[in-house]
Amino acid sequence: MEKLTREVRILKIYAVSLTAVCILFFFFAFKHQNSHQRFEEIDVERINVIEKDGTLKMVISNKKRQHPGMVNNKEFKPREREAGLIFFNELGDECGGLVYGADKDGSGMVYSVDQKNTDQIMQLQYMEGGSDKKNRTYGLKLWDRPDDFPLEDIIKFEDSLKKLNDPAASKKAYGKLRKEGKLTTERFFAGKTGDGDVGLFLKDSNGRIRLKIYVDKNNQTHIDKLDENGQIVK
Repeated sequence: MEKLTREVRILKIYAVSLTAVCILFFFFAFKHQNSHQRFEEIDVERINVIEKDGTLKMVISNKKRQHPGMVNNKEFKPREREAGLIFFNELGDECGGLVYGADKDGSGMVYSVDQKNTDQIMQLQYMEGGSDKKNRTYGLKLWDRPDDFPLEDIIKFEDSLKKLNDPAASKKAYGKLRKEGKLTTERFFAGKTGDGDVGLFLKDSNGRIRLKIYVDKNNQTHIDKLDENGQIVK
């Protein structure tokens, strides 16, 4: 009996000790998982920033792994996009981003702000084509976009035209949308044009330039008011 009692006591001590070790193990493991990690340097191809519930809010990625975009929590079909940052709102829509890239034919960097349920309405951009400085432009652009032609409808429209593979039909379809006021219209540019002019360039609701305030490449100042046909109004 004494031997049995001693063995039972040993088993109790063992069980208590093992339980304590397990508790400490899980405690330190949980603490380690929730502690802040600090790195001097990391190499990564993509980072997804999410909320606690898993909602995607931002993607930082290289070109190969870049997010294709999203609307109404639905990802677009895979497509080529440049490296950079893509932002997403609480509705599950892409709402802007910063992308950049370059090759032998040109380079550029664009920061975009998207209108709700559709594409960009504001961009801070730099674009350059090849070695020709006449193709270099940079500045701030603003667009108007209709509320009744959301991004999902734009994508369906463009996909249907691609399937047709008919340039004439595509031109007619785009013309119809323009008459209905469903196409994007550039309204404002402040920056430097490919012609070397630096200033403000304002367009009407039909995309026709109506006012230019600028300094040209010869350092001459201009304030030009234009009519609907592009002729300067004296």
